[in-house]
Amino acid sequence: MKRDFYYIIGAEHAGESIEFFLKSKGYSKHIIIQVRDAGGITVDGSHAITPQKLNQGQTLHIHLEEMVSSPRIVPTPLPFPIIYEDEDLMIINKPSNMPIHPSQGNFENTLANAAAWYFQQKGEPYVYRVINRLDRDTTGLLILAKHALSACILSQMSSRREIHREYLAIARGRVGSRGSICAPIGRADASTVLRCVDWENGDDACTHYRRILYCERADCSLVRLRLETGRTHQIRVHMKHIGHPLPGDFLYNPDYRLMKRQPLHSCQLDFCHPITREEMHFEEGLPGDMQWICSGEGLSPIPSEAP
Repeated sequence: MKRDFYYIIGAEHAGESIEFFLKSKGYSKHIIIQVRDAGGITVDGSHAITPQKLNQGQTLHIHLEEMVSSPRIVPTPLPFPIIYEDEDLMIINKPSNMPIHPSQGNFENTLANAAAWYFQQKGEPYVYRVINRLDRDTTGLLILAKHALSACILSQMSSRREIHREYLAIARGRVGSRGSICAPIGRADASTVLRCVDWENGDDACTHYRRILYCERADCSLVRLRLETGRTHQIRVHMKHIGHPLPGDFLYNPDYRLMKRQPLHSCQLDFCHPITREEMHFEEGLPGDMQWICSGEGLSPIPSEAP
């Protein structure tokens, strides 16, 4: 993967070192060292070192190149629905029953394997970097970075909560018309996987929800959710906490009469592009199995408003 970046130095950056300037643009120290050691820094066509001071009007050129793909990820032909792609990132509509990363028992059936296959077919090396994460059975929108700089900037944005996500979920019962769940989440006793509301030791967590539909036939609600925090299993734990667990959730509500997986879908992403700073907006409708639950008679639509 190759990417070139050109910066024309303005008056506000005159006198800064190359290293200081690059850090202001989101480059990590690791990336700066990587580019420097590869001879990928030039100023007005001449090779430069990072302590060098910049002058107004100069052109700083950064050549970023990655020639080796992620090791130990087996390219596998799997569903890889691309919603959007440019030189810096990809938006993927992840299917259900697909883990994000390889792990014990999941070596060739993950999104990473699908991405490795996609780039192998294009003849391009690719280092796998996923920005926002979804559970194995959760569907919907994910960001993949295509090089180290976009990954670095997007990760910084994520930690500052500048990547805004919304979800659609099907929950048991008639959920209230709207509300907020502010309840700290921590690890359940004697488990490395389960989470629970823990008022003493949990991390702050807040979920805003709005009911979209109530299906009397199935006694379940379609709910739109917006997260202020990104705790592990946050939606699943919070919805169970208020008495409306997700059907088919093998960890928190193993009732498979309606669904064979938790009906949770990442439906919207909003963020600034890490390189161009353009406002990015993506939406993806419900997958078929979630549509099925909400179909038929008994639907009671609720006016659509922002949660």
